[in-house]
Amino acid sequence: MLGRPGNALPELCTGLADAVSRLDSRASTRSYRAIVDRLPHAGPEELSAALVPLVPALDQVALGNGGLLATLVAGLIEQGADPLPVLPVLADRLSTGLELAAQFGVLADKLGDRVAPPTSADDYRDLRERVVQASAGLTPEEAGEITQAWFTVPDWIPSLLLALQQKQARQALPQRDRLTAAAAAMVPHSEDAAWLHGLLEVLDDEPLLVVHRPTQQAYDLTISGVGDNFQLHTLLAATLIGAPARGLLPGTPPDPAWVTAATEGELSPPEPIRGQFYLADATGETIWNEGRPADIPLLGDHRVVVLDPPPYERSWNLGRTYPLMRPEVVLNRVLPATEAVEWAARVAPAS
Repeated sequence: MLGRPGNALPELCTGLADAVSRLDSRASTRSYRAIVDRLPHAGPEELSAALVPLVPALDQVALGNGGLLATLVAGLIEQGADPLPVLPVLADRLSTGLELAAQFGVLADKLGDRVAPPTSADDYRDLRERVVQASAGLTPEEAGEITQAWFTVPDWIPSLLLALQQKQARQALPQRDRLTAAAAAMVPHSEDAAWLHGLLEVLDDEPLLVVHRPTQQAYDLTISGVGDNFQLHTLLAATLIGAPARGLLPGTPPDPAWVTAATEGELSPPEPIRGQFYLADATGETIWNEGRPADIPLLGDHRVVVLDPPPYERSWNLGRTYPLMRPEVVLNRVLPATEAVEWAARVAPAS
């Protein structure tokens, strides 16, 4: 049931989009409250339909006035809306916003003490003038754009942080290279941008060749949605030592609570997760747990992970970086002995 006519989310979101476009703060607040009241009663179909009328407003609203819409988009996606209809406009607006904000970040040190958000028109004009003076030739209009972006683009980032934890959204994302570069430029200045950049680096349907040096065995896997190498480490152990492939490699299977934390359960298991391998790439360089699968270099057309016994005990507390992202680690095949030996011969010797 959608409730009384006009009370369904698509109609309420149409009203909010109109109010935001007219800069009518009172009407925006009323519509937003009505949407919040409706959200607990809406199913996936209604939630998804509610995103569609927001697209034109997201496209046209000034970056500084769109935070309310972007926050609502994040909430709808978190509740279960299909993010695909809003991906193009979010990718475009966030790319532009991050590019502009990064220009402000470069100038931040020249602006003196920590720059506070302006609270009045006079504060804004004063700050804009300081930006003009600190820059190498920005016009007041350009200085205003990068100032506005600096303070308001963080309101837009959660909409993509929620969306990109879904594989379908990562695979459908337009302007990925531009958005990745824009997020990377903001990483030194924004923790939220760092989280976004990490999601943009996530690999999906990526071949991974794993060589276990002590046994000269090798495995062909495919990975998706793995946020960092801590998580990859745990999932490799679960796939190659634990169920359903128990016995492929020697060793103690990882605690089920560790695997749950690395997939879809509580982020932190009761006991710390313990490393069961030393991970190296094909050149012999350490694959640091703090890195990401995308950092692992290619050997031919495969990223290669070499497993050696751990030289020391290492543990960590967090199972996965992104709570809503579901990882996939699929064992496609165990390589025949001759093929495994060939791969083992191609990688650098143990250091």
